Amino acid sequence: MTPITTTPDLENLCRELSTADFLTVDTEFMREHTYWPNLCLIQIAGPDTSAIIDPMAPSLDLKPFWDLMAASDKVKVFHAARQDLEIFHIEGGLIPTPVFDTQVAAMVCGFGDQISYVNLVKSITGAQLDKSSRFTDWSKRPLTSKQLDYAIGDVTHLRDVYRHLKAELEKSGRAPWLDEEMATLTAPETYIQTPETAWQRLKSKVRNRKAMAVLMSLAAWRERSAQKQNVPRQRIIRDDALYDIANNAPRSTADLGSLRSVPDGFARSAKGKEIVAAVAQGQQRDMADVPQLRQGQPLSAEATATLELLKVLLKSAAARHGVAPRMIADASDLDALARHSQPDVPALKGWRKELFGADALSLKRGEIALTLKDGDVVVMPV
Repeated sequence: MTPITTTPDLENLCRELSTADFLTVDTEFMREHTYWPNLCLIQIAGPDTSAIIDPMAPSLDLKPFWDLMAASDKVKVFHAARQDLEIFHIEGGLIPTPVFDTQVAAMVCGFGDQISYVNLVKSITGAQLDKSSRFTDWSKRPLTSKQLDYAIGDVTHLRDVYRHLKAELEKSGRAPWLDEEMATLTAPETYIQTPETAWQRLKSKVRNRKAMAVLMSLAAWRERSAQKQNVPRQRIIRDDALYDIANNAPRSTADLGSLRSVPDGFARSAKGKEIVAAVAQGQQRDMADVPQLRQGQPLSAEATATLELLKVLLKSAAARHGVAPRMIADASDLDALARHSQPDVPALKGWRKELFGADALSLKRGEIALTLKDGDVVVMPV
């Protein structure tokens, strides 16, 4: 298969695909050495057509493709869509809708947590995909026929996977469950890279809230620097160094240079001065805007026992309804349920509450108990 490299050929492809009711889409990109992903390849297929688009071709205008992605009358099918949608938001200034993520749909249909594309294709179609080109450098040209065959397989097999999962969701009445997940996945705020919220990606390895305030400022500084220079965050400064700086709050570049986690010479550079300024800014932050730390607040013995029972209840509910446990409740949901009487968590809303949340609250109130019957965990009233 020869990739599309000219705008007229892309216009012809998009015109042909404009009559399709669904499109399967995938991308290949590189971001190991950059902050922003470098889009290297786009694969797309309709029910009867498939093609590879080379966005690196110098004479190619991607507008026909972006227009196709913006068409609201076509379902755009991805597997593990988040990174693809992030790239489309950055490169095309849009988020395709409606979207069908086969990885999420597979979890709803009982295929397990975050099943890989290879395993999902094998489970549904029986096909064994060759993934030997998975870690290739997609920015190098020309691409080999083996690389192109690998790339197009990510959308041709996806057609059968989509049809199967769509039918399963309609049969089980669970299509609205997926709609809830897709609403979050396609929300523009999901893909906004805001330096002020960069701290949320970090583990709170700080001693107190004052150190947390400094960490928040340091994370924002690093994010802005990485975006401006278009390099990975860790290339600016590593996470462990940020924690060390936040905990020690150096007031000068000399203080900064005394920290073991800070590379030699770094403190004397322009970045060193910027870090000291970020530390000072963090120390002046309004503490009302700094979140409470959960470090040093272990679960009580009662809450620990409750957490273990909730884990059993979740596994039982997931098995009974054929849904991946992670789709119903994650570790933070369970922790909040164990700590608080009525926390604001997804597990207590919508279909999740029907499957698990209501029973979780009843279990905490002592209204139900767990027991074994023929080797299975079952719920019984007290």
